[in-house]
Amino acid sequence: MVKLEELEDEHFLSKPDSTSDGALLVDDDDDYTDTDSEISDDGSDAGALEESLFDRLSALRDIIPPKARARISSVSSSIASATSSTVNYSGKGLWVIATSILLLGIPYALAIGEEQQYMEEVRRESLMSEGAQGLLQGGQGQGQAQPAL
Repeated sequence: MVKLEELEDEHFLSKPDSTSDGALLVDDDDDYTDTDSEISDDGSDAGALEESLFDRLSALRDIIPPKARARISSVSSSIASATSSTVNYSGKGLWVIATSILLLGIPYALAIGEEQQYMEEVRRESLMSEGAQGLLQGGQGQGQAQPAL
């Protein structure tokens, strides 16, 4: 023999969700009636034209359930916080790098430039002294100095 057991739906047992202003979020299809005659009225188009973009976007808020809105809000705030801290720390890091380059890099580059200039001057002096010694030695071997052309 078959024994029947009555099960109640969880939807009817749980308390309906509510928003922060106390409005219930329950789908009561019994309260709605066919309103085709009211929609087709020309007067309703004038009210839709007076709606601003902000009004339309705030009306879209009701489409998303409160739990999903809270999740979206927490995710977006955590992304904004992470982005803000990343930009903050990278800006501080760039400041440290730029300051280090100004305080250490520029004097180092100037010192290297001065050293290269000094080495070039020493090389030029050595070439000039070798050239002068060559002229003196060349004149002694022939006994007579040749005129320079």
